[in-house]
Amino acid sequence: MRKTYLQLHLCVLLWGFTPILGRMITLETLSLVWWRMLVVALILIALPSTRRMLRRMPWRLMATYAGIGALLSVSWMFFYGAIRLSNASVGAISLAAAPIFLAFIEPITTGNPFNPRELLLGVILVPGMAMVMGGIPPEMYLGLAVGLGSALFLAIFSAWNKRVAGRAEPRVATCIEMGAGALFLTLLAPWLPHQGDALQIPGWHDAWLLGLLIIACTLVPFVMLMNILRKVSAFTTQMATNLEPLYAIALAIPLLGEQQEVGLLFYLGVLLVVGSVALQPVLVRQRLQQPTA
Repeated sequence: MRKTYLQLHLCVLLWGFTPILGRMITLETLSLVWWRMLVVALILIALPSTRRMLRRMPWRLMATYAGIGALLSVSWMFFYGAIRLSNASVGAISLAAAPIFLAFIEPITTGNPFNPRELLLGVILVPGMAMVMGGIPPEMYLGLAVGLGSALFLAIFSAWNKRVAGRAEPRVATCIEMGAGALFLTLLAPWLPHQGDALQIPGWHDAWLLGLLIIACTLVPFVMLMNILRKVSAFTTQMATNLEPLYAIALAIPLLGEQQEVGLLFYLGVLLVVGSVALQPVLVRQRLQQPTA
C-alpha cells in the first residue's frame, strides 16, 4: 500500500506542472484540451497490445469509458478556461473543492456507504477557499467560479472512474477516455466561441510545451492512476490531489511571477486547504483501527 501512495503523490507532482504549462501555451482552451487528449489516444492506440484488448472489450463497457472521457474533457475545458480568466494558481486551487462534491457523488456511483468524516474534510476546505477568494483581485472571481465548475466535473469523473476501475487494462481505459474526449470536443467545436480556426495547429513554441503536457502530465500519470484507483478510494485520490495547488503555486512563483497578482490571504487559504489534506490519512487510520462488532 505504501508503494501505491508513493505512486499517487508522484502523479500529483506531475499534475502540478499542468497549470503552469497551460498558462505558457498560447493555444485557445479548446485546441489545447483537444490536442492533449487526441495525441495521448493516438500514442496508446499505436501499441499492438492496446488494439488487441480493444477488440475484445464489450461495447457497453467501452461506451462507459467513452462517457467518462467526455466528462473529463469538460472538466479540462473549465480548468484551462479558469487559468485564462485568472492565473495558474487560482485555477489549480479551485480544484480543491472537488472533495466537497465527491463526498456526495461517490456513495451514489459506487454504492459505498456515506461517510460523514469525508464530508467533514471537504467542509473544512470551505474557509480556505473563502480566504483564497479574499486574496485575489475581483477580476479573477470569474476564473475562480469557472474553476469550481471544473472541480464538479472532476469529482463526477473520479467517482465513475472508480466504479469501473479494474474492468479494463489501464492503457486501454485511458485510450478510450482520451479518444472519446477528443471526439466529443470535435463535435462540440463548431458550437463553441473561438477566434480563427476552432481547432488550431500549434507552432513550435506551443508544440514542445504540448509535448511535455501530453507525456509527463497526462499519459504517464493517467495510466498510473487507473492502477491506483483499484486500491484506494476516489475520495482519497482526490484529497491527495489537493497537493497539486501547492506544487503549482510553488512553480508559478519563479516561472510566472504570480506572487505579484495575489495577496497574503490567498496563500493563507492555500495553507488551510493543504492542511485539511493532512487530516485525511489520520482520520482514515483511526477508522480502520476501530474495533468491529
